[in-house]
Amino acid sequence: MEKLYFMILAYMFGAIPSGVWIGKIFKKIDIREYGSCNSGATNAYRVLGRKYGILVLLMDVLKGYLPLLIASHFGANGIELVRMGLIAIIGHSMSIFLKFKGGKGVATSLGVFLFLMPKVMVVLVAIFIVVVTITRYISLGSIVCSALLPILTYFMSISYPETKNNMILVTFVIGMFVIWRHKSNIVRIYKGEESKFSLRR
Repeated sequence: MEKLYFMILAYMFGAIPSGVWIGKIFKKIDIREYGSCNSGATNAYRVLGRKYGILVLLMDVLKGYLPLLIASHFGANGIELVRMGLIAIIGHSMSIFLKFKGGKGVATSLGVFLFLMPKVMVVLVAIFIVVVTITRYISLGSIVCSALLPILTYFMSISYPETKNNMILVTFVIGMFVIWRHKSNIVRIYKGEESKFSLRR
């Protein structure tokens, strides 16, 4: 039963629609009706501005990190935490609060893997910053990092070595899922129609 509670906790954390709720509370708008019509942090930044966009980003990261942190204090470890992380990401992308729709899972995945394998995520964050700085495409940074995630998981040390094979599989699945969720961005990048990121907000 304790494991079931942790799974429910992970899903409910992940399902919190940070961007939608912050948009409605502070700006009285639904960000899904503007910009890319996505509920995630990137669209929140574009629609709500820097301050609220950063707030949504932090909340989306914490949605992946906090349930694992809480569960670990109650003795959960290894594969249990990997499963919880996967469920939190699913919760973000298929939120019960948004009729099982949601964001693309990038920020919540960041939170999950920051807990499970912080060294890998530090490298990926650095790569993300370089890609976005050069191209100004946040979506391209997300796609590149998603593709590299299972590769770096294979070559680098992680917090729970006994789960490494499972982590490689999970990171491959999550990476492909995030890339698939960016399929419309890929088309826009190819056509030169993708919105470029700017700090001037």
